[in-house]
Amino acid sequence: MTQSTLASPSLQAARDEHRSETRGMLLGLAAVALFSLTLPFTRMAVAELDPLFVSLARAVGAALLAGAWLRWKGAPRPPRTALPALAVVALGCIIGFPLLTSIAMRTLPASHGAVLIGVLPLCTALYSALRGHERPSAGFWALALMGSGLVVVFALTQGGGRLEPADLLMFAAVLSAAAGYAEGGRLARDLGGRETICWALVLAALPSAVLLAVLDPGQFARLGAVGLRAWLALGYVTVFSTIVGFFFWYRGLALGGVARVGQVQLVQPFLSLGGAWLLLGEPLTAANCGFALAIIGVVAAGRRMQVRTR
Repeated sequence: MTQSTLASPSLQAARDEHRSETRGMLLGLAAVALFSLTLPFTRMAVAELDPLFVSLARAVGAALLAGAWLRWKGAPRPPRTALPALAVVALGCIIGFPLLTSIAMRTLPASHGAVLIGVLPLCTALYSALRGHERPSAGFWALALMGSGLVVVFALTQGGGRLEPADLLMFAAVLSAAAGYAEGGRLARDLGGRETICWALVLAALPSAVLLAVLDPGQFARLGAVGLRAWLALGYVTVFSTIVGFFFWYRGLALGGVARVGQVQLVQPFLSLGGAWLLLGEPLTAANCGFALAIIGVVAAGRRMQVRTR
């Protein structure tokens, strides 16, 4: 047997690994592209629909799709030990983040919110550290504080030297999503990524449906006057932002690795800025792009700092 014949199996394995990583990066980029349009479409929806209705209808609609997928796949029920983490995912990613951003987008430009959300990866890592899952280095903590400081400075400069209530809502939305991302990412290792988001959606379905049913009756009476543009925006955040995007995201992480594929999230603020420009006509200002670039630089540097897993 020749040396080239002996080397061929390992060479083929290397090629397969490279293809898997490439596919994972492409799936991760597709997910980030879908997520990046969430704020522009949310702002489009709340221009005619009540923010509470948008967030609850989004949760209920996505839960119906998730339940159908779980039934089709014959997925087993999650163990009771997984329920607390699923509850955090449901409260953080399915109820908290959509509700808070829906209210904030009533008054904030989507481009403004895109810059604030740029610090989400750092907040996710900070939450994981505070929960005891990881032990970041001192350099990571310093960069986390720097990134948070940049976000606060941006909000102050845009608000004339003071924080607007909508800015505080966006900060709360980032913290809410960070908790849901961290708990969901840890749970997905055992439960599976698609199963995690689907069971979290099912868990959030009942309270969301109850709250939706007890809304002000006048809200439902006004739905007939809502234009097609707002309904299409609601459909996007229901289908693509809440379930399809997570399917691509978790599959990409599984194929290409969390550290490698996670880097593509750094382009999300710029994609959101572009989406706000294309969909809403919001200007691409130098201040927004500059702060987005600075925050992304800090987040990218923070990802290179040592973080030990417990």
